[in-house]
Parts: sequence; structure tokens; C-alpha cells
Amino acid sequence: MEQTLYEKVGGEEAITKVVNYFYQELVLKDETVNHFFTHTDMKKQISHQTKFIGFALGGPKQYSGKSMAKAHEGMNIQPHHFDTIVKHLHDALAHFGVNETDIDRALSRVATLRDDIMYK
Repeated sequence: MEQTLYEKVGGEEAITKVVNYFYQELVLKDETVNHFFTHTDMKKQISHQTKFIGFALGGPKQYSGKSMAKAHEGMNIQPHHFDTIVKHLHDALAHFGVNETDIDRALSRVATLRDDIMYK
């Protein structure tokens, strides 16, 4: 039986590390996108994002948060913002040793959310 992408990247513990690095070392230090998080409770955001990414990668927990369109309502995220966030996610996964094939699979899943996130 083939492992899920969630299992391949190391499960919840590994995803937690990736998400922390993603926000703390990449997103929040990038002036082109960090303004989206100015009034965000980052502890809550990191916890929520860890659950969401785990679910998106085939993890065992069901995602029960807002829809992507609702969560990004009023943010007016443009294509270059979305692409920057995707690049940071790529770099965070690579930083923790996830191979390019698995990164591509993960980012393909993220790409399916593009229309629900942009221009809201």
C-alpha cells in the first residue's frame, strides 16, 4: 500500500515544523506578503495551517475550517502574492528534506485552491 504524502513527509510533527518555518522564517520576513498577517494571531494561524496542510496532504484529521474563499475574503490577494506564498511553501518543504517530486505533488494540491484564494 502506497504511503500518503502526509506520511511521506513525516506526519503531523514534520508538518508542524514546516509550517513554523514557512511563517517565521519566510512569510513574515517577506515584505511583499507579510502585511496580510499584520492583525493575525499567528499562534492560531500556525495551528490552523498545520491542520489544513496535513489534511490536504492526505492526513487522518478532517479539515473543518472556513472555506478558502471565505477565509481570504477582503484580502484582494493577487497572482504575485499567491505565487510568492507557494514559493515559500516549496522552500519550507525543501528545507526539511522533502524531495522535489513530493513537493510538486503537494504544490499541485495547493494550486487547486488558487481561484478560491485570489481576488477575494
